[in-house]
Amino acid sequence: MAETSIKINLNEEIISKSKSKEVKKFFKGFVYILPSLILFLIFVIYPFVKTIFQSFFLSNNLGQLTSFVGLENYIDLFKDTNYLKTVGTTFLYVVMVVPITITIALMLAVISNYKLKGMGIFKTIFSSTLGISVAAGSIFWSFMFHPTVGILNKGINALVGESVGWLTNPKVAIFAIAMVSIWMNIGFAYLVLIGGVKNIDNSFYESADIVGGGFWYKLRKITIPLLSPSLFFVLTISIINAFQTFGVIDMLTKGGPSNTTTLMVYSLYKEAFVNFQYGRATAQGVILFIIIFIVSRIQVKLTERLVTYQ
Repeated sequence: MAETSIKINLNEEIISKSKSKEVKKFFKGFVYILPSLILFLIFVIYPFVKTIFQSFFLSNNLGQLTSFVGLENYIDLFKDTNYLKTVGTTFLYVVMVVPITITIALMLAVISNYKLKGMGIFKTIFSSTLGISVAAGSIFWSFMFHPTVGILNKGINALVGESVGWLTNPKVAIFAIAMVSIWMNIGFAYLVLIGGVKNIDNSFYESADIVGGGFWYKLRKITIPLLSPSLFFVLTISIINAFQTFGVIDMLTKGGPSNTTTLMVYSLYKEAFVNFQYGRATAQGVILFIIIFIVSRIQVKLTERLVTYQ
């Protein structure tokens, strides 16, 4: 009995010591992450909660809350034909920019994997857009789109004898903005995908050569499946960035002509800092967050089903 009680006491002491060590480790780790946690709460959680809170109120020109209106701001937005048009334009823009950007970047990454002369210069040219600011890129393309001295219009004039109002024609402006965004986003997508292509084992391609597989067979059966983790990463980032596009619009069109290039973020900006309707602006922000959240969740589910790991 005495030996048994001694063993029980020893076990209890060991358990208590192990628990105290775990508690110490927990608090030690918590101290390390505490600064990051505080910053996250201040700069992410607090603004997000405040945005949701303000979306249920009307405000004056100073941004001060005046009266509680519940869901009225949201109801007004969904009744507003201009806002619904903006949502539709945003989805059209995303559908244009994201697939074309990823397709071009994928083709460039595959080509870059071949050991050809001058490939270093090729890689530098197509990755260089990553280091170009939105302002610099927008100024460059404003000259390209110029109705009289722009290179694009000079070429079109030489072919058909007419000029295109790239940024002034309501039917063309959104496509011009999409063109600029594709050019600016290719650098990031290309660098991510070329890294993924380089990590694919050459033995897969050698096996395809043995069975007589050509370029498209290798692309469809080997490159795309094994590159799927990188592709889905680029897809997620590209969609979020497309929904958040602001700088290109502000620099080139200011949302015009006739609001045909007003995307959701730019609409939010105008509502808050031009019309001083902070309640409606925060409601737009919440709606945009919900849209991006839903799209991201769908992508996560697709990633679980479609991504192939080596």
